[in-house]
Amino acid sequence: MLPSPPEAGYFAEHTVHSLAAALRAGQVSPGELVDHALYAAGRLAPMFNAFVTIDACGAREAAECAAAELASGIDRGPLHGIPVAVKDMVATAGLRTTMGARHFAGYVPARDAECVRRLRAAGAIVVGKTTTHEFAYGATGDRSANGAARNPYRPGHMSGGSSAGSAVAVAAGIVPLAVGTDTGGSVRIPAALCGIVGLRPSHGAVPTGGVFPLAPSLDTVGPMARTAADCRALWHALSSPALDTEPRGSAGPDDRPAPERPRIGWLAPDRMCPTDPEVTRAARARLDDFAADVVDAALPDPDDIRRAYSTLQGFEAHAVHAARLAVAADQYDDEVRGRLRANARISAPEYQDARAVQRRARRAASELLAEHDLLALPTVGIVAPPVGTRSVWAGDQRVEVRDALLGLTLAWSVTGMPALSIPAGLVDGLPVGLQLVAPAGGEDLLLRIAERVDAELIDV
Repeated sequence: MLPSPPEAGYFAEHTVHSLAAALRAGQVSPGELVDHALYAAGRLAPMFNAFVTIDACGAREAAECAAAELASGIDRGPLHGIPVAVKDMVATAGLRTTMGARHFAGYVPARDAECVRRLRAAGAIVVGKTTTHEFAYGATGDRSANGAARNPYRPGHMSGGSSAGSAVAVAAGIVPLAVGTDTGGSVRIPAALCGIVGLRPSHGAVPTGGVFPLAPSLDTVGPMARTAADCRALWHALSSPALDTEPRGSAGPDDRPAPERPRIGWLAPDRMCPTDPEVTRAARARLDDFAADVVDAALPDPDDIRRAYSTLQGFEAHAVHAARLAVAADQYDDEVRGRLRANARISAPEYQDARAVQRRARRAASELLAEHDLLALPTVGIVAPPVGTRSVWAGDQRVEVRDALLGLTLAWSVTGMPALSIPAGLVDGLPVGLQLVAPAGGEDLLLRIAERVDAELIDV
């Protein structure tokens, strides 16, 4: 873990596993944990803008239920009684869900999204909904009807997006866990820029029912936490379709041990997009903490993959929004509206060509991972820019911020493979991330290796 940012709340100093032990020992109650989350959310709201909606009454009721269950011997697993935040793209029954857009300012879903149902079945307590880039269509996190989410390490700078508030809420210690969505990097980018752990799972690993779509063939739901162990606990809850009435254990979908000395392929980031050399050095130094055999590797045709991503996402996003653009275009943020309208020029044959590139990229990445246990590269090639910035220097090149933020994450969205961002250190006082990529279904492999390294560093 990185040093906590200034002004951080209670959960910056406590892991989920330590809180779970304290709950079962009677040293703290679910209600007290909820109070810590609500107090920090209110205190830090003007500074970071992590939340759109706080559900104090619902959280306190859920805390009372969790306390009663634990007292009676019902134990739903490590998340039982733990506060969690949910991105405001994800439906929550009876709780406003805005998609960061004026179109849905008063929308209250009747049912939970499936991922939220699984959280509640695990005993987690939803305390509120977090700021998202409007309709999740942006990597900066500073275009939302409720304003920009801000970086806890330097509030004048971006959080990254689109799961902006979820990353901020965890990094600032408001909650220990949060749920985000990731289409091209929307969990990993803010995780890297805010100094936490964020997982984009294999495409389809967590149901997206009840999550407002951006590009359905790329959309995923992913966990965010301060440590790899806590991220793994949340991942197990999201990926396990247990019934609401079933107590949940801590065993995950895959308890096979990770290799003692994994073979990791290092992807030079400059071959994929311009990158700040200091960020590359920090990410590679973090990789050197691993007991691993690291060798150089390369993903074929990164430019083709980047173009295919833009086509796939753009074509599908326009399809989602075409009818709304026709009747309520004025309610969109100017930047988001402009991008959506530009997508109307993408033809069906161009989309099909991009799907063909996607299939080739999946084969190439699978072949590469047949030779390595994991791949590694920085998560984002720059540190968090100031809020509102739209071009930056990456090394000796001037690039668009969106391209710089997405340049190292989008390939794994196209291939559908799981990718994990873990903190790699600070550059100029701002966090940077190391990204690890595994074969499809390798989420536990990613998290176990990262968890083992965390443990070794803490022991030292």
